[in-house]
Amino acid sequence: MALETLNVKGMSCDHCVKAVKSGVGELSGVSSVDVNLKKGTVSVDYDETKTDHKDIVEAIDDQGYDVVS
Repeated sequence: MALETLNVKGMSCDHCVKAVKSGVGELSGVSSVDVNLKKGTVSVDYDETKTDHKDIVEAIDDQGYDVVS
């Protein structure tokens, strides 16, 4: 299992939280998604044999938010 925390721009409300949790949570191997609006972060606990960083970034992007370095 891996735990990755990403900085994400554009999230500002409960709808944003639900959208990101839903989009990332649908990925195979994801066991938990935690969104912190104040910090602008998304923490994902996942199985690296089933999904990877690129898939997570794409899922967040698909919801209309930007992962920043």
